[in-house]
Parts: sequence; C-alpha cells; structure tokens
Amino acid sequence: MTNETRVKQGRYSPEVRERAVRLVREQTPHHPSQWAAITAIAPKLGCTTETLRRWVREAERVAGERPGPTRADEERVQALERENRELRRANEILRKASAFFAAAELDRLTR
Repeated sequence: MTNETRVKQGRYSPEVRERAVRLVREQTPHHPSQWAAITAIAPKLGCTTETLRRWVREAERVAGERPGPTRADEERVQALERENRELRRANEILRKASAFFAAAELDRLTR
C-alpha cells in the first residue's frame, strides 16, 4: 500500500465522532463551559477528553465556526509537500545526469 492510498484508521467510526460532537453541542448550554460538557460526555463515550475536544474543534473548523485548516486541508498540504520533495529529488538527479553527460561530451570532443 502506498503512502497516498494509506488512510489512518481510527478507533472510532465517523458516526461515533459525529454523535459525540452533536452531544457536546447539545449539552454545552447545560454546562458552565464547553470544556465542562466535554469532560462530562467523554467518559460516557469511552474516549478521552482530549480526543473529544479535538473532534469538536475539527467540526467547528469544518463548519467555519473556528479559523484554521481542516484535516482535509492539512492532508492536502502534506501530499503537496511530499510531491514537492519527490520533484526536488528528481530535479537533482536530472541536474547531475546532465552534468555527467555534458562532461562526457566535452571529453569526447577533446580526444
């Protein structure tokens, strides 16, 4: 399996994540803060508070309620950076090959 086709498989399904985020949004008005709602809900779902907080923040970014890149944006940037590294390596190989063949041609002409 190549890096491009590899997808990180989490412990929780997307449906569980969506339900958890929905619960936090529904329960936040009944708690002093969003963090209080997260700390109350996370143990009931069997996940850590940090995991649930990250899911909520990601959902807020996707909905445009919070600034910052979404997970999809971050994955796209990573893919572009990986492609950039590969292209730089290919260019370096071509540069060295060109120099090698140019030197060989000069050597052939001087003989």
